[in-house]
Amino acid sequence: MDTGICRQAAASVAKKLAALSATPHAFRVTHPPQIACFADQHYLIEKKERREGGSTRVQTSIRLLSATERTQELARMMSGASLTETSLAHAEQMLKANA
Repeated sequence: MDTGICRQAAASVAKKLAALSATPHAFRVTHPPQIACFADQHYLIEKKERREGGSTRVQTSIRLLSATERTQELARMMSGASLTETSLAHAEQMLKANA
């Protein structure tokens, strides 16, 4: 579990995960953008609730993000629901530094 770890620890975890990803089929679900920026590919997993009759159903979807969407998602992970120029610039910088 990587929730609540500090930035320095997240960077260390990310580097170790990047080394592990040299082997086939490494898959990681993460929340800190400091770890996510090291990935070769970034998928977005979304859960949506919908009402059917008298019950609620949850639908889960997963999709590969484009380069632009990945930058936006990392920015969202850092700043919350609203994207800012600063968070987008920081996300781009993180991706370039860890490429």
